[in-house]
Amino acid sequence: MKSITSKDNYNLLYFLLAAVYLVGLFIPLMENDSAQHATMAMQIYLDNDFLHLFKGGIPYLDKPHMHFWLSAISFKIFGVSHIAYRLPAILFTGIGAYSCYKLAKEFYGQQAAQIAPLIFLSSYAIILANHDVRTDAVLTGASIWSVWQLVRYIHTSQLKYLVVGAFAAAIAFSCKGHLSVFITGVVLLAYMAYARKWSAFFSWKSLLGLVVFGLGILPVVYAYYVQYDLHPELVIEGQTNVSGVKFILWDQNFNRLTAKGFGENNPDYLFFFHNLLWAFIPWSFIVYLAFFDRIKLLVKNKLKYVKGLEILTSIGVIIVLFVISTSKFKLPHYLNSLLPILSVLVAGFLINLKDRNSLKTLKVILIVQYVSLTLIAGGVLYLTFWAFGLPSPILLGVYGILIVVLVFIIKEKMELWRKVIFVSVSYVAIINFCLSTHYYPNIMPFQAGIQAAEVIKEEGIPKEDVFLLFGKYSWSLDFYTERNTPRIPLEEVSATVKPGQWLFFYEEDLEAVENAGIKWNKKFHFKHFRVSKPKLNFLNPETRASVLESAYLVQTK
Repeated sequence: MKSITSKDNYNLLYFLLAAVYLVGLFIPLMENDSAQHATMAMQIYLDNDFLHLFKGGIPYLDKPHMHFWLSAISFKIFGVSHIAYRLPAILFTGIGAYSCYKLAKEFYGQQAAQIAPLIFLSSYAIILANHDVRTDAVLTGASIWSVWQLVRYIHTSQLKYLVVGAFAAAIAFSCKGHLSVFITGVVLLAYMAYARKWSAFFSWKSLLGLVVFGLGILPVVYAYYVQYDLHPELVIEGQTNVSGVKFILWDQNFNRLTAKGFGENNPDYLFFFHNLLWAFIPWSFIVYLAFFDRIKLLVKNKLKYVKGLEILTSIGVIIVLFVISTSKFKLPHYLNSLLPILSVLVAGFLINLKDRNSLKTLKVILIVQYVSLTLIAGGVLYLTFWAFGLPSPILLGVYGILIVVLVFIIKEKMELWRKVIFVSVSYVAIINFCLSTHYYPNIMPFQAGIQAAEVIKEEGIPKEDVFLLFGKYSWSLDFYTERNTPRIPLEEVSATVKPGQWLFFYEEDLEAVENAGIKWNKKFHFKHFRVSKPKLNFLNPETRASVLESAYLVQTK
């Protein structure tokens, strides 16, 4: 009988990761971005209008449409739910994993190809992007799909790879603008420059690739044209005559570089290098070793081309990191599109260590993985159980089984490089399974919008009778009532909200509501916290009450 950890058998690890992604589908949506994006996609679905994008009824001139379109299509097929909202992210993560497999096989052979998807799927930021879903999961999958196809085109000159690669790049652009195109372009140019493979770039076929890319982004450009260029009277951030076409083709990402309209949020030029440490857990230490190893090889060979050596996944990525670090507006999830490329690098690096019989280095890596992941797992389990108590006996039993599996893997004899993979993925599976089944389910009830939506359903309150006081958004209220709740300025409440109808507002507005003479005969009181940004005083059961905000759903009279 073949052992579950025998050579070339990674089914156990894929099963563990599948369990993590599966339970993540059922977590309620977090505010702000995930619930906001889901609500925006829901509005497209409810209005059956794919050309106009709104944020709470206000024209939304920021991220392009693709992520919202895919989620709206999912709602059309499966109905409005957080599961349906996450399905496009899961689909493109699967495409990303398969693209990792194929690209690793292209560069490093079958053994690297088998582990590259595991490295990608077990990366913390990728797991997070599939339950706290924003634009990044679709963007990441489309980006690595494009890179893989265009590398195949460079190697074979076959037109089909160029066409598919350009189409995938268009999908990525339609998720977040120029960022994905920049990443794809830089890593491919670095690869061609080092490997002296310029013939594919200077071929007439490249023009066809540009045409395919242009046609691929045309739906998004047209949507911007319809919503903005045809309506110069729209006031966007105090300005009229705003061109949506100019925005998507130029302003959207270049404004982020200069922080125009965003505000400078981080001058740290090493921002992405140290954020990679947590985003790429559990592979952070290994990827920096791989960077160092690749640079050392290049220096040793005086930058001369060495057959079998590629710099797309290393030097290409480092160039991208340095360039985007100069941006005056940056966020950690900008790294996500690089993680599948880095997964290929880590896979190739581990196989190279095996082929070079670098047992000492592999032992050091394994020790670092044991120590760091044990500390992380211990910290996560302790904080979760301390904050929210022990889970149900059934969940405790499941955790026990997972720990037994981990102990079995630790004790099992296998090659060091494979041990690194099995141990790392198993630890990550336990950590994230615990988070998805105990931590997240316990923090979600502290979103007042979700609580209010449950009350509206349980009390049989017509959702058309619910209004939101102008000020704070409550995206979870909108999404879980399947309605864009009208936002009413305080001075218009008396004229708009009829007796017997309902008003939702937060504690900060309570005094103003009372002073405005608004009376009610029924009130529901909720405790609220922005759970996407947890703090120690929130996690601490003894201090939690002091940081909770109140929210109210009142029936006016």
